[in-house]
Amino acid sequence: MLAQYIHAAPDALFRIISHGRRWRALRADEELGRYESADEAVRQLSELQPTARLPRRLADWRYLPASALAHLPPPTPASLARLASAA
Repeated sequence: MLAQYIHAAPDALFRIISHGRRWRALRADEELGRYESADEAVRQLSELQPTARLPRRLADWRYLPASALAHLPPPTPASLARLASAA
């Protein structure tokens, strides 16, 4: 999972996702734009979606860091079988 900021509005989930050096702004699964900074994405989302009543400060969005386990390989079929038999 990539680092992202999220806000659950009554009509949709808004996300600002780290995408390399830039940030992607999404409403549900629809991309609304790409920005140089997360702060710029917040400002633009507030202007594009005024009825969503989004927080105007990035600090008011929920931050989800990049997954701490992203560096691990996927589980092997043998380890999945052991987990399934233990349940």
